[in-house]
Amino acid sequence: MQDRGEKVEQVTLLKQTETVRLDAARLEELVAQLGETGAENVICRALEEVAVRLSHAERCHREGRLDDMRRSTRSLIAMSDQVGMSVLAKVAADVTGCIDAGDRIALAATLSRLLRVGETCLGEMWDIRDLTI
Repeated sequence: MQDRGEKVEQVTLLKQTETVRLDAARLEELVAQLGETGAENVICRALEEVAVRLSHAERCHREGRLDDMRRSTRSLIAMSDQVGMSVLAKVAADVTGCIDAGDRIALAATLSRLLRVGETCLGEMWDIRDLTI
């Protein structure tokens, strides 16, 4: 039993993981439209741009530049959807909604999820890309 004068601190670390499924049909559609080389070029550019925009959104959040953050996350929606990362597009839309609603607590949580999903999606896409080369 705890003594009234005794302060007990216990921190529990919760490991957050995100499961994502890449839209294989969307990737196949890109290959059909652009050919393998063209699709690979689009995917590589998109992956680089997604990584840059995720980093930019996080930096904007830290600096309190919500208008810039909104622009960055809005651009992630179409870009992610184009290359089959539909979960990332949805979470980016959720982040934008939190900014629009002015809900800073939900924004912080949703941004954290966006970064986790983004990291997972980028890893999955690079794995797929490495298998096709």
